Amino acid sequence: MAGRAKDAPSEAAKIAAGLQFLNRTILKSSPFKAASIGRRWVRSGGWRGAIARYWRARGSLKGSISKQSRRGLDWMNFFVADLQTAFGAFVAFYLADLGWTKSQVGLALTAGTLAGVMSQIPGGALVDALQWKRALAAFGIVMVGTSALILALVPSFALVFVAEILHGSSSAILTPAIAAISLGLVGRRAMSVRTGRNYRFEAAGDAITAGLMGAAGQYIARSAIFLGSAALCIPALIALSRIRADEIDYARARNAGTGEKARSYHRLLDLGKNRNLYVFAACVFLFQFADASMLPIVGQNVAQGKAASAPLLMAGLIIVPQIVVALLSPWVGYHSERWGRKPLLLLGFALEIARALLFLFSSTTMLLTAQLLGGISAAAVTVLTVLVITDLTTGTGRFNLVRGFIGTVIAIAASISTTATGFIFQGVGQWTGFLTMAGAAAAATVLLWAAMPETKPGKYLD
Repeated sequence: MAGRAKDAPSEAAKIAAGLQFLNRTILKSSPFKAASIGRRWVRSGGWRGAIARYWRARGSLKGSISKQSRRGLDWMNFFVADLQTAFGAFVAFYLADLGWTKSQVGLALTAGTLAGVMSQIPGGALVDALQWKRALAAFGIVMVGTSALILALVPSFALVFVAEILHGSSSAILTPAIAAISLGLVGRRAMSVRTGRNYRFEAAGDAITAGLMGAAGQYIARSAIFLGSAALCIPALIALSRIRADEIDYARARNAGTGEKARSYHRLLDLGKNRNLYVFAACVFLFQFADASMLPIVGQNVAQGKAASAPLLMAGLIIVPQIVVALLSPWVGYHSERWGRKPLLLLGFALEIARALLFLFSSTTMLLTAQLLGGISAAAVTVLTVLVITDLTTGTGRFNLVRGFIGTVIAIAASISTTATGFIFQGVGQWTGFLTMAGAAAAATVLLWAAMPETKPGKYLD
């Protein structure tokens, strides 16, 4: 009896166990957890504390990298975004204004994305293999400028397809080259903050240039949009030349290991066994299928409305999300280190559902609101895609190859989206088209939540 009494839990122990159960089941439910987070937020200094922590994290960008290289990378992102702004939605708007049908516009855009499909993986492998990262970036910039000149000066049916193919191929070199230069300069630990900063300058370039191009298309000529894009190649190349080649760690630029492992590459067979890479690729595919043709479809609707202010409205639809991306991208990178990648990715995916549903309404207010949500979504997804790839390829030396693989997935999704939705919208109308996009975004969100683990490492390789 005495032994059993000794083993039985005391009343105090029962109360303690009950409190632990309460904490696990009730206090950690959403309302109580939110309140707890709010109290911690206040104790940590609120907005002032968050800004102070962000600026301390931002200091990790500097290290031994010169101000010249940091500024060169900043402004290269800005001007590359400038010269890319004329493509995508502006191409759809421009071709629709020339009298092209939605199916013809969709096929032209598909030609560019299919070129991206074929060149992304070879382009990524090339960026991994060659040390001439700056030369590769310069070559990509020249390709984009050539494509813009073709669209501006000789927009015949055949040459528009040539321009789209040239532009699609350029992204397979230029995009991974910029990411490789960034990783080679700042390293894995600071890549989250650096990536956010890259997208801040990119989005700022998009927003400013979209406004100027919209005004040029309104008051000068539609072709002025693409002439301006070609001219912006010059400052982009100047900014690229300011990045010091001797400050780029070429082993780190392909996410290789350290020491003796810095020269090695993981075998493709071993890399192909990474389950999380395939899950992430599937999530990105569904998201991109939903996202790729939303704004081009809206752009065609705006152009075919033949309103006098159509170019300015189209510019506004591009500017709004870019302003949001410019404001939020560095914070996404910073908070991905505090909260992890997955929660912010879920938010970005879920907002795409609401964006598709808002596009069902044609009022200017609804269109701008949808683009506001699109900006939040883009800030999360674009920054975190680079970071998840960095996490999944650490020590492999295959960062740019995997970036090319994910780029291929995105290009396939975009090509299917622009082609399929063009015929869907033309055949069965607005409601079915945008509901299809919302369904794809919902599927991406559910798959990410159910199957994708957190990828942020507990300890960085460097």
